[in-house]
Amino acid sequence: MNEFSIEGRQLGQSFPPYIIAELSANHNGSLEKALDTMVAIKNAGADAIKIQSYTPDTMTIESDMPGFLIEDGLWKGQSLYQLYSKAYTPFEWHKTLFDKANELNITLFSSPFDESAVDLLESLNAPAYKIASFELVDLPLIAYVAKTGKPMIMSTGMANLEEVSQAVQCAKHHGCKQLVLLHCISAYPSPIEQANLNSMNKLAEEFDCLVGLSDHSIGHLAAISATALGASVIEKHVTLDRNDGGPDSSFSLEPQELKELCEVTKQSHAALGSSNIATQQAEQTNLKFRRSVYFVQDLPAGCVIEAKHLRRIRPGYGLAPKELEQLIGKTLLKDVLRGTPTAWDLVK
Repeated sequence: MNEFSIEGRQLGQSFPPYIIAELSANHNGSLEKALDTMVAIKNAGADAIKIQSYTPDTMTIESDMPGFLIEDGLWKGQSLYQLYSKAYTPFEWHKTLFDKANELNITLFSSPFDESAVDLLESLNAPAYKIASFELVDLPLIAYVAKTGKPMIMSTGMANLEEVSQAVQCAKHHGCKQLVLLHCISAYPSPIEQANLNSMNKLAEEFDCLVGLSDHSIGHLAAISATALGASVIEKHVTLDRNDGGPDSSFSLEPQELKELCEVTKQSHAALGSSNIATQQAEQTNLKFRRSVYFVQDLPAGCVIEAKHLRRIRPGYGLAPKELEQLIGKTLLKDVLRGTPTAWDLVK
């Protein structure tokens, strides 16, 4: 699994998870709110902000035909065209958003949904690209993005292994050399009991790439667990206020929660440490409370040590318990008092 960087931030299991804050549609059609959310994301400590680049007309057509009306879930009752008309981030905002990211010194990139969005993002020097779960089967789009040569992050929600394999092969065939696959459950919100985080290990083994989690569950549990399983990237939706009625607000983090996410995933990663089995620095002062072998009677020099003269007790300044049998039968070179720790220089 090759580690790589996006605008100087290293991604890989040697580093804390790369935290992507998904702005998505939570600007509610207000450029000012989008900019304010970017500031809040930066202040919370995220590594990157992600937007979505489409228009209603690049996403679908305006139609009342069967299949174009959303029949259940969070957006029930709306047509696809109506939903995307409310949720999209206008193309004319993009330069302002990228300029703001430069001002804040935070990485901004996007999920493009067609070739025109890729062209726009290329004109703005987007440093990376995200392929949304629903677009994982759009191999022509993946090929077009891969040809940019930029790092790609692809979500695998709803996909089976064959579909993921086709997407990865397509990306690599068309020039992608830096790839992250995000395990994802495309439900909004997604039930924690269906998180299926062990899928990340399968993705890493199958495709020899970095893996992570695009998380739509409530809270931090899935993200912390994913970090412990080796996630290099964590993506979460973010909103200024979960009660403001944004299309994605109900399953998004508020700024303080995003700050907590950044902190707990760093802590989770730090807790992993290394695979070396050794005494840690924090344990050093407690070594003295191990058991060791002590003399438990006053004994004169020349005495032959018997089992009744010794005990394995705390503290740990004497010889290790495994040496007790070796001491029996040895002759003392000097007087010892009860409570003297055993040592080889006390015996002949």
